[in-house]
Amino acid sequence: MMVADWLAHPRRADELARFSVRLVPQALAALDGSDFKSFIGTRLRERFEQVDLAPLAARLLEGVTAERRHQQLLDEMLKVFGRFLGDADALDALRDRIRNELPTLARFFKADAYLLRKIIASAETMIEEVRADPAHAMRREFDSFVAGFVDRLATSPDYAARAEAIKRDMLARPEFAALGDTLWESLRGFVEQDAASDESALRHHLAQLFTAIGRQLRENERMRADMNDGFVVALGAFVERQKSGVSGFISDQVRRWDLGQLTHVIELNIGRDLQYIRFNGMLVGGLAGLLLHLAEIGLLAG
Repeated sequence: MMVADWLAHPRRADELARFSVRLVPQALAALDGSDFKSFIGTRLRERFEQVDLAPLAARLLEGVTAERRHQQLLDEMLKVFGRFLGDADALDALRDRIRNELPTLARFFKADAYLLRKIIASAETMIEEVRADPAHAMRREFDSFVAGFVDRLATSPDYAARAEAIKRDMLARPEFAALGDTLWESLRGFVEQDAASDESALRHHLAQLFTAIGRQLRENERMRADMNDGFVVALGAFVERQKSGVSGFISDQVRRWDLGQLTHVIELNIGRDLQYIRFNGMLVGGLAGLLLHLAEIGLLAG
């Protein structure tokens, strides 16, 4: 109950959190000198190797396509295509391509410019129609395309093989090999910066955690009883393991004591009190002897 009340107090919980956060740089430095970074990289690689990319990508796309959210992608594509139709360099390149496909007579009458204007006008009209109509035929075609792609990604062995090939290429890249170090350095920098801040989010969350633990302990009698039993068992086991060593240590120390030096130390620390004890002992002993002697004389005289 004492631990629960102590932790449940917000000020004490905050003090404990501050103390814990001050230990963070030392803990990070200790981890930095260990094999923790390589452990992170190894675990990332192992976990990534176990992932089936094709079904995972299919599930992600299913979430994106819910409620036709993929239509936003089509809207962005239409915007890009509209900007392309307004780009002078792009139109010049398109006009050159049209001119090269036309016969010589058509080029003579500049049919390429006429065709280019018709193509641009038709494309701009179509873009505006698609953007204005949520039920446009092109949108329905895009729905069918995306649904079919997601289904093939989830079920097709060919797609699965391609995804595995992509995964192997990613694992072979040096950037992935250094990913563990990069993640660790980023995490360490963030935690150290936060721990040094007066408004540390880590300290705030730790204080809330300690307070919540204290309240839970105070309200949960069963948990308190289990903790008390655990403390008793742990302390009993510790004492049982250490008692022989403690007694041996004390015995060794006592055997090393020098009697004369011990007496001198006692005299220095007790001082006059020791002389007083000696005097009283002598006085009491003398009086006792005198009384016994007088009693003996009286008994003989009687």
